[in-house]
Amino acid sequence: MAKARELEAQVVRGEVQLRLFQKISRMLAKGPALREALDAVVGQVAEFLHADSCLLYLLSGPELVLCAARGANPAAVGEVRLRLNEGLTGWVARERRLVAISREAFQDPRFKYFRDLPEDRYEAFLSAPLIARNRVVGVINLQHKEPHSHTGDELEMLTTIGELAGALAAQPLIDAAAFEKADFAELALGGVRR
Repeated sequence: MAKARELEAQVVRGEVQLRLFQKISRMLAKGPALREALDAVVGQVAEFLHADSCLLYLLSGPELVLCAARGANPAAVGEVRLRLNEGLTGWVARERRLVAISREAFQDPRFKYFRDLPEDRYEAFLSAPLIARNRVVGVINLQHKEPHSHTGDELEMLTTIGELAGALAAQPLIDAAAFEKADFAELALGGVRR
């Protein structure tokens, strides 16, 4: 009986995860305003992973700028900035690697404290780079107030969210006029002769 309940819970979690990916995929397809889309992403990710905070940073020259946040000081959005050699977030962007810390993240030697972010005293920290066209364009962070052991599913999920959100962040770079005139088959085939 316990095994059946465990399997049922896994199926339900998989369905919820699929719905989250579908929502982000639809945002990619519709191309809403970037700020609105990023706000939706952090809200949905924080809710799905039961995180107390979700912060999304995007690159601006040599800095990462906080561009969307759930569970954080809203006044910090657009104000908190860090270089790629600062903090866990900068490390994730610079190294293009996921980081997961289950307790006392603020004790990590890479950690950087920001007075505008009370989340900096939270215990658990999970962070993934945002990737678009094989380039880091930002970082997404999840934080829990209490210690939290991140599952393999959570790590894989945040990595996938980082890839989707990276594509979402890059979408405004598409020239609307060129997009309307594009020959997508030619782009895919690249001059392949038949």
